[in-house]
Amino acid sequence: MNTVSTLTREQTLREMGLGPVWKLREQPVRESSLVGGCDEVLVSQDASSNDWPALQSTVLDCRLCTLCQQRKQAVLGVGDVQADWLFVGEGPGADEDEKGEPFVGQAGKLLDNMLAAIELKRGHDVYIANAVKCRPPGNRTPTDEELNSCRPYLKQQIAMIKPRLIVTLGGTAAKTLLQRDEIKVGSLRGQVHEYEGIPLIVTYHPSYLLRSPMEKAKAWEDLCFMRRTMFDLKQ
Repeated sequence: MNTVSTLTREQTLREMGLGPVWKLREQPVRESSLVGGCDEVLVSQDASSNDWPALQSTVLDCRLCTLCQQRKQAVLGVGDVQADWLFVGEGPGADEDEKGEPFVGQAGKLLDNMLAAIELKRGHDVYIANAVKCRPPGNRTPTDEELNSCRPYLKQQIAMIKPRLIVTLGGTAAKTLLQRDEIKVGSLRGQVHEYEGIPLIVTYHPSYLLRSPMEKAKAWEDLCFMRRTMFDLKQ
């Protein structure tokens, strides 16, 4: 588990390259837990069982695509398995493949700061997963075959977590859950989409924001939007 950032919210926004500090208009939401083509039958356990060890074992043993051949380990996800918030990225990078946890490199640091900006933190009412569980060679974008092979595992995670809100980080995660051939994050931002009855919001992947810092202001808008959406969901 990563060490939770101790930055103040103002410091967090400066870390993201944003300023002046913008305030959310609604009252802060009280979080409920601040302390704490592949056939889908391949994921065998019942979602109601919440059998995380069984799912972890299934993912570790998976040989449905070639990504398993070069990985050091499969990366299922990390966080609160009863979280209201589910963040879904693309796939493990080199650091994640080494440590077995999603978002642990520079992109992970930025994601943690983004969470802190809306008073969230990793593992506390937040679960983080990826569209694929094994590192694509050279950190390339996963192929459709690879996404299809891993989709049942992500679907199973969602069924067991039962999040109130899903946030997709980048186009690959949005493509996987929205089942669209072409995804442009910019055209999907600022809207509430849906995955099997669960509200879903699309925003940029932290890696993209590191490469394109001018887009961080848009990412802040998305953070405010998802926070307002969660506030409404809890009313």
